[in-house]
Amino acid sequence: MDVNRALRTAVTTGKVQFGLDQTRKALKSGKARMVVLSKNCPEDIEAGKTKVLVFQGTNMELGAVCGKPFSVSALAILDPGESGILSE
Repeated sequence: MDVNRALRTAVTTGKVQFGLDQTRKALKSGKARMVVLSKNCPEDIEAGKTKVLVFQGTNMELGAVCGKPFSVSALAILDPGESGILSE
């Protein structure tokens, strides 16, 4: 599976929250089905049993893959949409 394509599809067809604070909130509420962290994420996130994917690029590259004009260190996937990323 192409992770970049799956992330783009999840952002466009599913529900994704961006940023460390939003990711923590999604984990705390139990809504996050997967967490994606950039390889240079400044903080560790306690994800418990939630799947964690470490993106093998910087936060700037992760933001670009997601189609955002800003850096993304962490994101929570609440609904994968048509991406199939949860099977990763």
